[in-house]
Amino acid sequence: MIFGYIFKVNDNISKKMLCFVSKYHLTVFVAFLLIFLGGVYFYQEDHIQFKSFCPENRDLPKDLPRVCPENGDKNEDQNSWRITELIMEKGLKYTKPSVMNGRMDVNPVTNWNAPLVWEGTFDPVVIDSIYKRMDPRIAVIVFAVGKYTRFLKGFLESGEKHFMVDFKLTYYIFTDHVDEVPKIDQAMGRKITILPVPSATRWQDVVLGRMKYATIAIDQQIRNQSDYIFMMDIDSLFHGRVGAESLSRMSAVLHRGYYKDETREKFPYERRPQSQAYIPKDEGDYYYSAAVWGGYLEDMYKLVRYCYEQSEIDSKNNIEAVWQEESHLNKYLLHHKPTKVLSPEYLWSDYDKKPEDIKVVRISQLVKNYAEVRPNGGH
Repeated sequence: MIFGYIFKVNDNISKKMLCFVSKYHLTVFVAFLLIFLGGVYFYQEDHIQFKSFCPENRDLPKDLPRVCPENGDKNEDQNSWRITELIMEKGLKYTKPSVMNGRMDVNPVTNWNAPLVWEGTFDPVVIDSIYKRMDPRIAVIVFAVGKYTRFLKGFLESGEKHFMVDFKLTYYIFTDHVDEVPKIDQAMGRKITILPVPSATRWQDVVLGRMKYATIAIDQQIRNQSDYIFMMDIDSLFHGRVGAESLSRMSAVLHRGYYKDETREKFPYERRPQSQAYIPKDEGDYYYSAAVWGGYLEDMYKLVRYCYEQSEIDSKNNIEAVWQEESHLNKYLLHHKPTKVLSPEYLWSDYDKKPEDIKVVRISQLVKNYAEVRPNGGH
Protein backbone atom coordinates (compact mmCIF):
# COMPACT_ATOMS: atom_id res chain seq x y z
CA MET A 1 0.00 0.00 0.00
CA ILE A 2 2.74 2.39 1.05
CA PHE A 3 4.91 1.33 -1.87
CA GLY A 4 2.00 1.79 -4.21
CA TYR A 5 1.46 5.33 -2.92
CA ILE A 6 5.17 6.13 -3.26
CA PHE A 7 5.24 4.86 -6.85
CA LYS A 8 2.13 6.89 -7.63
CA VAL A 9 3.71 10.06 -6.22
CA ASN A 10 6.96 9.40 -8.09
CA ASP A 11 5.03 8.75 -11.26
CA ASN A 12 3.24 12.11 -10.94
CA ILE A 13 6.53 13.88 -10.25
CA SER A 14 8.14 12.17 -13.26
CA LYS A 15 5.30 13.21 -15.52
CA LYS A 16 5.56 16.80 -14.30
CA MET A 17 9.36 16.79 -14.74
CA LEU A 18 9.02 15.20 -18.17
CA CYS A 19 6.49 17.83 -19.15
CA PHE A 20 8.78 20.60 -17.81
CA VAL A 21 11.86 19.14 -19.54
CA SER A 22 9.99 18.69 -22.80
CA LYS A 23 8.73 22.28 -22.78
CA TYR A 24 12.20 23.56 -21.84
CA HIS A 25 13.96 21.63 -24.59
CA LEU A 26 11.29 22.55 -27.11
CA THR A 27 11.73 26.24 -26.26
CA VAL A 28 15.53 25.97 -26.57
CA PHE A 29 15.23 24.09 -29.84
CA VAL A 30 12.86 26.65 -31.35
CA ALA A 31 15.10 29.54 -30.23
CA PHE A 32 18.16 27.83 -31.71
CA LEU A 33 16.31 27.16 -34.95
CA LEU A 34 15.28 30.81 -35.26
CA ILE A 35 18.85 31.98 -34.62
CA PHE A 36 20.18 29.49 -37.16
CA LEU A 37 17.69 30.49 -39.84
CA GLY A 38 18.39 34.16 -39.18
CA GLY A 39 22.11 33.56 -39.63
CA VAL A 40 21.52 31.71 -42.88
CA TYR A 41 19.34 34.57 -44.14
CA PHE A 42 21.93 37.24 -43.43
CA TYR A 43 24.68 35.07 -44.92
CA GLN A 44 22.68 34.72 -48.11
CA GLU A 45 22.05 38.45 -48.23
CA ASP A 46 25.82 39.01 -48.25
CA HIS A 47 26.94 36.17 -50.52
CA ILE A 48 24.11 35.06 -52.78
CA GLN A 49 22.63 37.14 -55.54
CA PHE A 50 19.00 36.34 -56.14
CA LYS A 51 17.54 36.64 -59.61
CA SER A 52 15.13 39.43 -60.37
CA PHE A 53 13.08 40.37 -63.37
CA CYS A 54 12.46 43.68 -65.01
CA PRO A 55 9.96 44.86 -67.62
CA GLU A 56 11.00 45.25 -71.22
CA ASN A 57 12.87 48.45 -71.98
CA ARG A 58 11.12 49.72 -75.10
CA ASP A 59 13.82 52.31 -75.81
CA LEU A 60 16.33 49.62 -76.78
CA PRO A 61 16.44 47.66 -80.03
CA LYS A 62 15.05 44.14 -79.84
CA ASP A 63 18.44 42.50 -80.39
CA LEU A 64 20.08 44.32 -77.46
CA PRO A 65 19.91 42.47 -74.11
CA ARG A 66 17.67 43.98 -71.45
CA VAL A 67 19.20 45.35 -68.26
CA CYS A 68 17.29 46.20 -65.08
CA PRO A 69 18.37 49.75 -64.13
CA GLU A 70 17.31 49.18 -60.54
CA ASN A 71 19.72 46.28 -60.25
CA GLY A 72 22.72 48.47 -60.96
CA ASP A 73 25.97 46.75 -60.03
CA LYS A 74 24.33 43.46 -59.10
CA ASN A 75 25.47 41.99 -62.41
CA GLU A 76 29.01 42.09 -61.06
CA ASP A 77 28.22 39.15 -58.79
CA GLN A 78 27.70 36.93 -61.83
CA ASN A 79 31.44 37.01 -62.33
CA SER A 80 33.19 35.01 -59.60
CA TRP A 81 36.70 36.39 -60.10
CA ARG A 82 37.78 39.22 -57.82
CA ILE A 83 41.03 41.03 -57.25
CA THR A 84 42.45 39.82 -53.94
CA GLU A 85 45.39 40.69 -51.71
CA LEU A 86 48.55 41.73 -53.53
CA ILE A 87 50.48 38.59 -52.62
CA MET A 88 53.84 37.91 -54.25
CA GLU A 89 55.57 34.56 -54.48
CA LYS A 90 58.23 33.92 -51.87
CA GLY A 91 61.86 34.31 -52.84
CA LEU A 92 61.22 36.45 -55.92
CA LYS A 93 64.28 38.53 -56.85
CA TYR A 94 63.71 42.13 -57.98
CA THR A 95 65.20 45.61 -57.68
CA LYS A 96 64.45 47.43 -54.44
CA PRO A 97 61.86 50.20 -55.02
CA SER A 98 62.80 53.78 -54.23
CA VAL A 99 60.72 56.66 -52.91
CA MET A 100 63.26 59.22 -54.12
CA ASN A 101 64.17 58.11 -57.64
CA GLY A 102 61.93 57.59 -60.67
CA ARG A 103 60.72 59.27 -63.84
CA MET A 104 61.34 62.99 -63.47
CA ASP A 105 60.42 63.96 -67.03
CA VAL A 106 56.76 62.87 -66.91
CA ASN A 107 53.89 62.92 -64.45
CA PRO A 108 53.20 59.43 -62.97
CA VAL A 109 49.87 60.27 -61.30
CA THR A 110 46.61 62.01 -62.24
CA ASN A 111 44.99 64.77 -60.19
CA TRP A 112 42.47 62.20 -58.89
CA ASN A 113 45.40 60.09 -57.70
CA ALA A 114 45.19 57.32 -60.29
CA PRO A 115 48.46 55.85 -61.63
CA LEU A 116 49.69 57.23 -64.93
CA VAL A 117 51.78 54.37 -66.27
CA TRP A 118 55.09 54.94 -68.05
CA GLU A 119 58.16 52.81 -68.55
CA GLY A 120 60.15 53.09 -65.33
CA THR A 121 57.14 53.52 -63.04
CA PHE A 122 56.60 49.81 -62.32
CA ASP A 123 58.54 46.57 -61.97
CA PRO A 124 57.21 44.01 -64.48
CA VAL A 125 58.59 41.08 -62.48
CA VAL A 126 56.73 42.13 -59.34
CA ILE A 127 53.37 43.10 -60.85
CA ASP A 128 53.13 40.08 -63.16
CA SER A 129 53.97 37.77 -60.26
CA ILE A 130 51.16 39.27 -58.14
CA TYR A 131 48.48 39.06 -60.84
CA LYS A 132 49.45 35.61 -62.07
CA ARG A 133 48.59 34.27 -58.61
CA MET A 134 45.09 35.72 -59.07
CA ASP A 135 44.80 33.89 -62.41
CA PRO A 136 42.47 36.32 -64.27
CA ARG A 137 40.89 35.46 -67.61
CA ILE A 138 41.50 38.19 -70.18
CA ALA A 139 39.46 38.93 -73.30
CA VAL A 140 40.58 40.97 -76.32
CA ILE A 141 37.81 42.26 -78.57
CA VAL A 142 38.81 43.22 -82.12
CA PHE A 143 36.84 43.91 -85.28
CA ALA A 144 38.22 42.76 -88.64
CA VAL A 145 35.57 43.82 -91.15
CA GLY A 146 36.09 44.05 -94.89
CA LYS A 147 39.72 44.45 -95.95
CA TYR A 148 40.87 44.84 -92.34
CA THR A 149 41.21 41.05 -92.10
CA ARG A 150 44.65 41.51 -93.64
CA PHE A 151 45.88 42.85 -90.27
CA LEU A 152 44.77 39.82 -88.24
CA LYS A 153 47.89 37.69 -88.66
CA GLY A 154 50.34 40.38 -87.56
CA PHE A 155 48.14 41.47 -84.64
CA LEU A 156 47.65 37.93 -83.32
CA GLU A 157 51.22 36.73 -83.78
CA SER A 158 52.73 39.84 -82.17
CA GLY A 159 50.13 39.62 -79.38
CA GLU A 160 51.26 36.09 -78.56
CA LYS A 161 54.81 37.40 -78.12
CA HIS A 162 54.08 40.50 -76.05
CA PHE A 163 50.51 40.77 -74.73
CA MET A 164 49.71 39.29 -71.31
CA VAL A 165 52.21 36.48 -71.78
CA ASP A 166 51.48 33.47 -69.53
CA PHE A 167 47.97 34.73 -68.73
CA LYS A 168 44.73 33.04 -69.82
CA LEU A 169 43.51 34.94 -72.86
CA THR A 170 40.84 34.75 -75.56
CA TYR A 171 40.79 36.84 -78.73
CA TYR A 172 37.18 37.55 -79.73
CA ILE A 173 37.34 38.34 -83.43
CA PHE A 174 34.25 39.98 -84.95
CA THR A 175 34.42 39.61 -88.71
CA ASP A 176 32.38 39.36 -91.89
CA HIS A 177 35.02 37.08 -93.47
CA VAL A 178 35.25 34.10 -91.15
CA ASP A 179 37.35 32.09 -93.62
CA GLU A 180 40.10 34.74 -93.54
CA VAL A 181 40.89 34.38 -89.83
CA PRO A 182 44.38 32.83 -89.73
CA LYS A 183 45.45 29.90 -87.58
CA ILE A 184 48.37 30.76 -85.35
CA ASP A 185 50.45 28.97 -82.74
CA GLN A 186 49.19 29.76 -79.24
CA ALA A 187 50.35 28.88 -75.75
CA MET A 188 48.21 26.77 -73.43
CA GLY A 189 45.25 28.69 -72.03
CA ARG A 190 45.04 31.06 -75.01
CA LYS A 191 42.54 30.73 -77.85
CA ILE A 192 40.56 32.46 -80.59
CA THR A 193 36.76 32.79 -80.75
CA ILE A 194 35.21 34.01 -84.02
CA LEU A 195 31.95 35.98 -83.96
CA PRO A 196 30.36 36.74 -87.37
CA VAL A 197 29.01 40.26 -88.00
CA PRO A 198 27.51 41.83 -91.13
CA SER A 199 29.53 43.88 -93.60
CA ALA A 200 29.35 47.68 -93.70
CA THR A 201 29.38 50.30 -96.45
CA ARG A 202 30.89 53.07 -94.27
CA TRP A 203 33.89 52.81 -91.96
CA GLN A 204 32.00 55.01 -89.51
CA ASP A 205 29.34 52.29 -89.27
CA VAL A 206 32.02 49.72 -88.46
CA VAL A 207 33.33 51.94 -85.67
CA LEU A 208 29.89 52.60 -84.18
CA GLY A 209 28.84 48.98 -84.68
CA ARG A 210 31.66 47.84 -82.41
CA MET A 211 29.80 49.16 -79.40
CA LYS A 212 26.54 47.43 -80.32
CA TYR A 213 28.01 44.01 -81.05
CA ALA A 214 30.44 44.16 -78.12
CA THR A 215 27.53 44.94 -75.79
CA ILE A 216 25.54 41.95 -77.03
CA ALA A 217 28.54 39.58 -76.97
CA ILE A 218 29.56 40.57 -73.44
CA ASP A 219 26.04 40.05 -72.15
CA GLN A 220 25.41 36.76 -73.92
CA GLN A 221 28.82 35.07 -73.94
CA ILE A 222 31.94 36.87 -72.77
CA ARG A 223 30.60 37.61 -69.26
CA ASN A 224 30.82 33.92 -68.36
CA GLN A 225 34.28 33.45 -69.85
CA SER A 226 36.41 36.47 -68.87
CA ASP A 227 37.32 38.77 -65.99
CA TYR A 228 39.00 41.63 -67.89
CA ILE A 229 38.25 42.98 -71.36
CA PHE A 230 40.40 45.01 -73.74
CA MET A 231 38.97 46.72 -76.82
CA MET A 232 41.67 47.15 -79.49
CA ASP A 233 42.05 48.22 -83.11
CA ILE A 234 43.10 45.38 -85.38
CA ASP A 235 45.42 47.55 -87.53
CA SER A 236 48.07 47.48 -84.81
CA LEU A 237 51.17 45.52 -83.84
CA PHE A 238 52.64 44.72 -80.42
CA HIS A 239 56.30 45.69 -80.13
CA GLY A 240 56.92 45.46 -76.38
CA ARG A 241 55.45 43.92 -73.27
CA VAL A 242 51.92 44.78 -72.22
CA GLY A 243 51.29 43.05 -68.94
CA ALA A 244 49.51 43.26 -65.60
CA GLU A 245 50.55 46.90 -65.13
CA SER A 246 47.72 47.77 -67.55
CA LEU A 247 45.01 46.03 -65.51
CA SER A 248 42.50 47.98 -63.41
CA ARG A 249 38.75 48.61 -63.15
CA MET A 250 39.07 51.01 -66.07
CA SER A 251 42.27 51.70 -67.99
CA ALA A 252 42.38 54.42 -70.65
CA VAL A 253 45.24 55.35 -73.00
CA LEU A 254 46.42 58.91 -73.62
CA HIS A 255 46.13 59.79 -77.31
CA ARG A 256 49.59 60.31 -78.75
CA GLY A 257 48.56 63.46 -80.60
CA TYR A 258 47.29 65.40 -77.59
CA TYR A 259 49.06 64.18 -74.46
CA LYS A 260 51.36 67.22 -74.32
CA ASP A 261 48.62 69.81 -74.81
CA GLU A 262 48.41 72.13 -71.83
CA THR A 263 45.01 73.57 -72.70
CA ARG A 264 41.66 71.83 -73.10
CA GLU A 265 40.68 73.88 -76.14
CA LYS A 266 42.96 71.85 -78.41
CA PHE A 267 41.34 68.52 -77.56
CA PRO A 268 39.17 67.22 -80.44
CA TYR A 269 36.15 66.64 -78.18
CA GLU A 270 32.66 66.85 -79.62
CA ARG A 271 31.86 70.56 -79.30
CA ARG A 272 28.30 70.61 -80.63
CA PRO A 273 25.73 70.77 -77.80
CA GLN A 274 23.25 68.80 -79.92
CA SER A 275 25.38 65.65 -79.51
CA GLN A 276 25.32 63.39 -76.45
CA ALA A 277 29.14 63.43 -76.60
CA TYR A 278 29.29 67.22 -76.10
CA ILE A 279 32.04 68.53 -73.81
CA PRO A 280 32.33 72.30 -73.21
CA LYS A 281 35.65 73.99 -73.94
CA ASP A 282 36.36 74.65 -70.26
CA GLU A 283 35.98 70.96 -69.26
CA GLY A 284 38.08 67.84 -69.71
CA ASP A 285 41.15 66.09 -68.27
CA TYR A 286 42.93 64.31 -71.11
CA TYR A 287 42.06 63.13 -74.60
CA TYR A 288 41.85 59.34 -74.64
CA SER A 289 42.25 57.02 -77.60
CA ALA A 290 39.50 54.53 -78.50
CA ALA A 291 42.02 52.22 -80.17
CA VAL A 292 43.05 50.62 -76.85
CA TRP A 293 41.09 50.59 -73.59
CA GLY A 294 40.24 47.97 -71.01
CA GLY A 295 39.03 47.09 -67.54
CA TYR A 296 36.94 44.80 -65.36
CA LEU A 297 34.31 43.04 -67.40
CA GLU A 298 31.28 44.71 -65.82
CA ASP A 299 32.87 48.18 -65.92
CA MET A 300 33.67 47.68 -69.60
CA TYR A 301 30.13 46.46 -70.22
CA LYS A 302 28.71 49.67 -68.76
CA LEU A 303 31.07 51.75 -70.89
CA VAL A 304 30.51 50.04 -74.25
CA ARG A 305 26.76 50.00 -73.66
CA TYR A 306 26.85 53.68 -72.79
CA CYS A 307 28.71 54.50 -76.01
CA TYR A 308 26.22 52.49 -78.04
CA GLU A 309 23.13 54.01 -76.44
CA GLN A 310 24.45 57.57 -76.73
CA SER A 311 25.34 57.09 -80.40
CA GLU A 312 21.83 55.74 -81.00
CA ILE A 313 20.32 58.87 -79.45
CA ASP A 314 22.56 60.98 -81.68
CA SER A 315 21.45 58.99 -84.71
CA LYS A 316 17.78 59.62 -83.94
CA ASN A 317 18.63 63.33 -83.75
CA ASN A 318 20.44 63.19 -87.12
CA ILE A 319 23.89 63.87 -85.69
CA GLU A 320 27.06 61.78 -85.52
CA ALA A 321 29.78 62.56 -82.98
CA VAL A 322 32.91 63.95 -84.61
CA TRP A 323 35.03 60.89 -83.72
CA GLN A 324 32.22 58.37 -83.29
CA GLU A 325 32.68 56.12 -80.25
CA GLU A 326 35.92 57.88 -79.26
CA SER A 327 33.91 61.04 -78.62
CA HIS A 328 31.42 59.16 -76.43
CA LEU A 329 34.29 57.37 -74.67
CA ASN A 330 35.86 60.71 -73.72
CA LYS A 331 32.53 62.04 -72.48
CA TYR A 332 32.03 58.97 -70.28
CA LEU A 333 35.56 59.09 -68.83
CA LEU A 334 35.20 62.76 -68.01
CA HIS A 335 32.54 61.89 -65.43
CA HIS A 336 33.61 58.31 -64.63
CA LYS A 337 37.34 58.71 -64.05
CA PRO A 338 39.58 55.84 -65.19
CA THR A 339 41.31 54.04 -62.33
CA LYS A 340 44.51 53.82 -64.37
CA VAL A 341 45.77 55.97 -67.24
CA LEU A 342 48.25 54.42 -69.66
CA SER A 343 50.82 56.58 -71.42
CA PRO A 344 51.05 56.80 -75.25
CA GLU A 345 53.57 53.93 -75.06
CA TYR A 346 50.45 51.74 -75.13
CA LEU A 347 49.36 53.14 -78.49
CA TRP A 348 51.87 54.98 -80.60
CA SER A 349 51.80 55.17 -84.41
CA ASP A 350 54.14 54.26 -87.24
CA TYR A 351 53.24 57.65 -88.71
CA ASP A 352 55.03 59.53 -85.92
CA LYS A 353 58.61 59.78 -84.73
CA LYS A 354 59.19 58.60 -81.17
CA PRO A 355 59.98 61.55 -78.83
CA GLU A 356 62.36 61.53 -75.85
CA ASP A 357 59.69 60.78 -73.23
CA ILE A 358 58.49 57.62 -75.02
CA LYS A 359 61.12 55.15 -73.83
CA VAL A 360 59.41 52.12 -75.39
CA VAL A 361 56.63 51.61 -77.92
CA ARG A 362 54.42 48.77 -76.73
CA ILE A 363 51.66 48.95 -79.37
CA SER A 364 51.73 50.89 -82.60
CA GLN A 365 49.16 51.59 -85.30
CA LEU A 366 50.25 50.65 -88.80
CA VAL A 367 50.69 52.93 -91.78
CA LYS A 368 48.01 52.10 -94.37
CA ASN A 369 46.18 53.48 -97.35
CA TYR A 370 42.81 54.42 -95.85
CA ALA A 371 41.28 55.02 -99.27
CA GLU A 372 42.09 51.42 -100.16
CA VAL A 373 41.17 49.56 -96.95
CA ARG A 374 38.06 51.48 -95.92
CA PRO A 375 34.81 50.81 -97.80
CA ASN A 376 34.09 54.52 -98.30
CA GLY A 377 37.73 55.71 -98.15
CA GLY A 378 38.80 58.71 -96.12
CA HIS A 379 41.22 59.17 -93.23
